[in-house]
Amino acid sequence: MFSTFFEFRRGLLITLGSMALVVTPPASAENAPAATSAPLKLIVPFSPGTGIDLIARTVGPKLSQKLNRPVVVENRVGASGNIGTEAVVRAAPDGNTLLVSVNTLVMNPPLYPGMSFDPVKDLSPVTLTSWGQLLLVTHPKSGYKTAGDFLAAARRQPGRINYASPGVGTPHHLSMELLKNTAQVFLTHIPYRASGPAVTDLLGGQVDAMFLPIHVALPHIRSGRMVPLAIGSDKRHTLLPDVPTLAEAKVGKVNVDMWFGIFAPKGTPADTVALLNREINLILKTEETQKTFQSQGMDPSGSSPEEFARVVERDAVRWAQLIKAQNIKAE
Repeated sequence: MFSTFFEFRRGLLITLGSMALVVTPPASAENAPAATSAPLKLIVPFSPGTGIDLIARTVGPKLSQKLNRPVVVENRVGASGNIGTEAVVRAAPDGNTLLVSVNTLVMNPPLYPGMSFDPVKDLSPVTLTSWGQLLLVTHPKSGYKTAGDFLAAARRQPGRINYASPGVGTPHHLSMELLKNTAQVFLTHIPYRASGPAVTDLLGGQVDAMFLPIHVALPHIRSGRMVPLAIGSDKRHTLLPDVPTLAEAKVGKVNVDMWFGIFAPKGTPADTVALLNREINLILKTEETQKTFQSQGMDPSGSSPEEFARVVERDAVRWAQLIKAQNIKAE
């Protein structure tokens, strides 16, 4: 689903793709709790090379040092992230298993009504880790210079203009559906199985537009092969200060920022959640972590467990409402 979503170097993908990353703490970690022989698992429900995977593999080694215990990053891929998520939901609430995920987590329940768990009720938020922004982009041959141009053309030719996504239920897909619902236009959805083929067809002019993460779109924008129309956020981004928000483009107040965060199984003791929250937030504040995240198009941002829970609950409601309003069904 997120095959090109914040890419790592190809060599790192080859190394990490078939194995878990095990981090063993140094023998003399200062001010760390007593070591435990049980490794702490960070479950990533998507493949290596994704933004979620980057978070786990950046935070993991530092968390190992702080807690003075081994940390294992484990990719459990499948079912739009549901397989890895369920593994954490079913895990013992003993602080030994955590989920590293993205807002797709709360998009899945209304898309897959047969799910055997509720990610909002069956997980304990630990902390927000970062935000990612999505750009509305097109190709130069489309002739669209602004988001207003794009939506005006959609109103003149309902259904004639299409857009790509890496699949039904992805943030790219639901972001465009939110824009469609807000602007009251009809665009034809062309779902792909991954971001790579969708981006290739957009660059070739086979599809008209799509939402893309800044990091994925930026090289193509700089080369002139892709045109940014607006950013789906409440404010402009420092990497593209001349690109207006959708609200500034006067096409609707549409915020499609993606959150990334860490969860524990429901029932994990409050003091364990508090310890993890404190240590992870300290990691997020380090210059090294911030530079790593920002290089992949993510803005580091910690939170308390309660603040993160409110973000998750609010997002779950709004995406469920959109999916019902647009009659979106998983394939």
